[in-house]
Amino acid sequence: MADGLDRDIRRVFADVWQMENGGDAPDLAADTVLLETGLDSLGFAIFVSQLEDELGFDPFTLSTDAYYPQTFAEFVAFYEKFRPQAA
Repeated sequence: MADGLDRDIRRVFADVWQMENGGDAPDLAADTVLLETGLDSLGFAIFVSQLEDELGFDPFTLSTDAYYPQTFAEFVAFYEKFRPQAA
């Protein structure tokens, strides 16, 4: 996993968790199943929207295939795959 990207995704997740649920966000291990994190569908929509604002891209709109990561590691890898290359 890309350390900087992983860290950014964790930070945004924690921010959205705090906003939606209050308290501290659960720990996200590589094998954490996203549907078991406690964020509902609205929370995930906000999470992905916040990531787009922070990172400047949305892999779900860039991908030509419908793909839904199951685990946190898959989610980070999906973002890494579509991250624009630095100029």
